[in-house]
Amino acid sequence: MLYTLRTRIKKEIVAEFVPPIRRSSKVIILCGGMPGYPAKKELMFFLAENGYWVFSPRYRGSWESGGLFLRKSPHLDVIDVIDSLSSGFTDLWNNKKCKIKNPKVYLIGSSFGGPAVILASVDKRVKKAVAFSPVTDWRVETKLEPLDWLGKFTRVAFGNGYRFKQKDWEKLKNGTFYNPIDAAKKLDKNKLFIIHAEDDETVYSDTSVKFAKKLGCKITLLKKGGHLSTSNLMRAAFWKRVSKFLESK
Repeated sequence: MLYTLRTRIKKEIVAEFVPPIRRSSKVIILCGGMPGYPAKKELMFFLAENGYWVFSPRYRGSWESGGLFLRKSPHLDVIDVIDSLSSGFTDLWNNKKCKIKNPKVYLIGSSFGGPAVILASVDKRVKKAVAFSPVTDWRVETKLEPLDWLGKFTRVAFGNGYRFKQKDWEKLKNGTFYNPIDAAKKLDKNKLFIIHAEDDETVYSDTSVKFAKKLGCKITLLKKGGHLSTSNLMRAAFWKRVSKFLESK
């Protein structure tokens, strides 16, 4: 029977994780959107059954993790998780030290988590990264979720679920903070796969198209689907595409 375990990384980042059902060094780190509750158990079990260690970290300053949200780029939280895979992390439920020898690291994120996986893919230890409906340029705001509205909504609707200073939230507007399009020259096009739906009103698909053309990375555009989440991986058609990309050279 599968169940989620917990660990704390670099003293601040709380992450749920699930070991694979069979021995493996393959690791998937899930980077969710925001705001929202980071509930990914069903997806984590699905990926573990397919032979992956699965980690679902809470960004610094969100939910159970310490620190302040957006004080530093969330993709650095992902790299901190990667650092801990081979150096060691503790299963807090059982007080057991775990290590993954020579981990093969894959990143999968959606929406706000898209920049996290895209930017963290520069790390040499990352094999591939897949982004569903990612934000690739924070300067392109949508009518449905403009940044000023989103910041106010997050404070009111989620309270201490996200703890941030207004000056840190404002950094999203400057075009250089946590912004994939600004870092395109540093990225490896062969590591990235973007999946976006043309009817997405939360993050416009044409921003992904522009980013993919600039970088030259793989992109799949769907006619319909709205704002896609990582949960789509559990659908056979999506998993077939994504797993094939993850295992490709």
